[in-house]
Amino acid sequence: MQKFDTPFESIPFENIKQEEFEPAIKEAISIAEKEVDDIVNNPEAPTFENTLEALEKSGEQLNTISAVLFNLCSAETNDFLEKVQEAVSPLLAKFSNDISLNEALFLKIKQVHDTMDNAELNQEQKRLLNKTYKGFTRNGALLSEENKTKLREIDQSLSVLSVKFAQNVLQETNAFALNITKEEQLEGLPESIKTQAAETAKSREESGWTFTLQYPSYLPFMKFIKNRDLREKMYMANGVKAHQDNEYNNEENIHQIVALRQKRAQLLGFDTHADFILEERMAGDKETVTHFLNDLLSKAKSFGVKDVVDLKPLAEKDGIKEIKPYDHAYYAEKLREEKFDYSEEELKPYFPLNQVLAAAFKAANKLYGFEFKERTDIQKYQEEVEVYEVLENGNHQALLYTDWYPRKGKRPGAWMTEYRGQHKEEKGNYRPQVSIVCNFSRPSGDTPSLLTFQEVTTLFHEFGHALHAINANTMYESLAAPNVYWDFVELPSQFMENYCYQKDFLTSFAKHYKTGEILPEKQIDKIIASSNFMEGYQTLRQLSLGLLDMAYHTGQLKKGESIEHFEDTAMAPTKLYPKIEGTAISPSFSHIFAGGYSAGYYSYKWSEVLDADAFSLFKEKGIFDSETAKKFQTLLRKGGTEDPMDLYIAFRGREPKVEALLERAGLK
Repeated sequence: MQKFDTPFESIPFENIKQEEFEPAIKEAISIAEKEVDDIVNNPEAPTFENTLEALEKSGEQLNTISAVLFNLCSAETNDFLEKVQEAVSPLLAKFSNDISLNEALFLKIKQVHDTMDNAELNQEQKRLLNKTYKGFTRNGALLSEENKTKLREIDQSLSVLSVKFAQNVLQETNAFALNITKEEQLEGLPESIKTQAAETAKSREESGWTFTLQYPSYLPFMKFIKNRDLREKMYMANGVKAHQDNEYNNEENIHQIVALRQKRAQLLGFDTHADFILEERMAGDKETVTHFLNDLLSKAKSFGVKDVVDLKPLAEKDGIKEIKPYDHAYYAEKLREEKFDYSEEELKPYFPLNQVLAAAFKAANKLYGFEFKERTDIQKYQEEVEVYEVLENGNHQALLYTDWYPRKGKRPGAWMTEYRGQHKEEKGNYRPQVSIVCNFSRPSGDTPSLLTFQEVTTLFHEFGHALHAINANTMYESLAAPNVYWDFVELPSQFMENYCYQKDFLTSFAKHYKTGEILPEKQIDKIIASSNFMEGYQTLRQLSLGLLDMAYHTGQLKKGESIEHFEDTAMAPTKLYPKIEGTAISPSFSHIFAGGYSAGYYSYKWSEVLDADAFSLFKEKGIFDSETAKKFQTLLRKGGTEDPMDLYIAFRGREPKVEALLERAGLK
């Protein structure tokens, strides 16, 4: 609760006792409530400054403390923190409701909204006023007292359910391990993966080799292990996560979350949860999203079917007449090796983590002039985390925390998050504090962390999100990047992935970690040539998840319906393999049930259209062309202060076209 006496007021992680989180959040809620009361009880006529700006600045301590807690619960959790998270989530939901349902506060905001002459406000102030007013109306400000009470109950229930959903997925991910003691069963696995598995076994006090459902263990296992029975065993373990007959089953949680979201939307005057969400998205409505997904499906389906057919001859050589889902990654990797004469594993020595990170920093320097300087005097939440100060023209621009390796208290996947967003105050420009969290293979002995090419693109993706936040330069934190429409937020991240496929750039950093030898040109040509390998299959997978998300959030789930049956029906148009009974994606689909992607999973594909179209201009002008980069930086810096389509048109000179994506993906 004290002002942080640290460099750049960074989070004093090492001084925080986890027992302090709950009382600190309770106290911070009290302070924030007092700040809101002061706005409501101000006897002066409501103005933009004493109402909108005052509300924007309220709750700063609460935002910081809760950001630290919830970020730790994703990256470095334990049983105690999970209980704290469960305890405070309903309190935070109640506090949020207390603000959005505060009639006296809303009347002041409404008065400013209705009487303010827009000529008196700049673009950013207008955006804050309209966003705040709309936020209140979208969150129940116009409801009757009876319905406000119902809304509070729904929101508190949802906050508890989403936390429980995520905890169940984490428990189930950690609960499974496949221990193998006979080396002949490891046929096909590269030595580096076997070494990692041996270290995992050792850390668990087991003999032999141990594989887990963490991605750096699971994905290579499915790609390389020749033993089909073991592939099936691993696939089944992943496919039944939080979908088993135990206390961590998420089926009922899904039913409750979907039903409560639907009830909430209808309470607020919307037909479905998707209608509520999409009102504040570039896409605008569910019809546009459904058309977008189905249009792409019609263009990609034949390519997806062909991708699967192409694997059959390889499977038949092994006596497999019908390929199953657990065969796909294995035979796709075999076909990749046959077609392009390289495997992801043989490329890994050319992509040590430190070199890839240095290349990402170099790209940011060429595009935006940023420099990254490691700091050892800034506290961190885990000893493996590294902290960098980002400088622009020698001036402090941001702090960047990087957290690369899997561990027990860390959820799977990769993400970017913030501990503090950018905003301006009288004292100056408060710069952001940003974190990238991934799950890459650990260093082993003298061997550094070596990335697959897919992991190289993952690093660039998350770094793109970080650059969005680092570039932020707005008055108000709620409008600062990356606080933009959800189907716009993936543009900066997916844009950066394009650099991984540029020949001159790749040769600048793809060097063997032992010899320093540059990745041979013919290998780089193969990477580029294979950039849309299995793109039809991958596109259908993304579309299947988008269609599933929309099915859940457009009122299609029936009470008591089997989640597995519902999922199979929703994803049927994209199906390329026979169904494996007992498996389901939904019970561990954290993006939509514990993250921010409900009725928004389509945005990955939507953003791909934007990033392909945007990068086509860089390819035309030069991938580090300074004038084009400056225009793109303006788009990033403005965050949510303008309509995203207006920002895009200002950068590109026109609306985005889908052709660039179809061409890049080889789907024309």
